[in-house]
Amino acid sequence: MRMEYVEVNERKYLVKIFIEQRDNSTTSIGKTSVNIRIPYTMPREEIFKQILKMKAWAKQKLLEHPARFAPENTKKYSDGDEVSIGNEKYTLKIEYREKESSCARIVGTSIQLVIASKLPEEAQNRHISTLLSRCVARKRLPELQKRVMDLNAKHFNKEVRRVFFKHNKSNWGSCSSAGNINISTRLLFAPDEVLDYVCIHELAHLIEPNHSERFWNLVEGAMPDYKEKEQWLKKNGGICRF
Repeated sequence: MRMEYVEVNERKYLVKIFIEQRDNSTTSIGKTSVNIRIPYTMPREEIFKQILKMKAWAKQKLLEHPARFAPENTKKYSDGDEVSIGNEKYTLKIEYREKESSCARIVGTSIQLVIASKLPEEAQNRHISTLLSRCVARKRLPELQKRVMDLNAKHFNKEVRRVFFKHNKSNWGSCSSAGNINISTRLLFAPDEVLDYVCIHELAHLIEPNHSERFWNLVEGAMPDYKEKEQWLKKNGGICRF
C-alpha cells in the first residue's frame, strides 16, 4: 500500500493505493480515506493512468458531496493535555518528527507519542486517537481477560478461546464462531457495570448466536438490569471515544 493525497476546497484527503491480486480496479470513498485498488498484473504505465483517473473521479465526488464524505470528527489533542480514560488520568507528551510512522507508549502517568510530522493535521489527530486507544487497551487487556473469564465461569461456562480489545467504532463488541470475544476500546470510558453488560452480551452469543428471545433470557439471567446499561450506552455512547 502507498499513500497520496488529493486536495479539495483546501482540505486534504488521504488516498490509499493498493496494488494487489484482483481481477479489476475499484475506487471507494470512506470516512478516513479514498481507497484505490488495482490488479498487480496491470502494466506499470496503465497503473499510473488508472490512479490518475480514479483520483480525478474521487475529487469530483468530493466536490459534489462534501458533507456526505466529510471525515469523521476526531478529538484534538495537544502536548501537555490531561486525558481521563475510565478512572485513570494521563498527561500527553506529543513530539512531531519527520518519519513514516507514529508510535506511543505509557510511561508512569504519561503517554508519550511520536507523530509523523508530514501528515495533514486531521491524519495526525487520527494517529493520536488510534495510538491512545491501542496503548491504553494493551495495559488494560489483562483486566478485561479476567473480567470475561470470571463472568463466563459464573454465568455460562462455555469455551472462550481469546479475548481482545479492538479499536472499533461500529459496535460495542462481537463474538466469533471460534469463541473469540472482541470488546471495543470505547468501553474504556464506560462504567465497569456497562463493560460487564457488553461482556455478558457477547458471552451469551456463545450459546445463542441470534438476538432471539432465548438470547435475551440468557442476558437477563446473568444481569437482570441489563436494560439500564443499554440505556446508558444509548445516552452516553457518543462521548465514549478517543
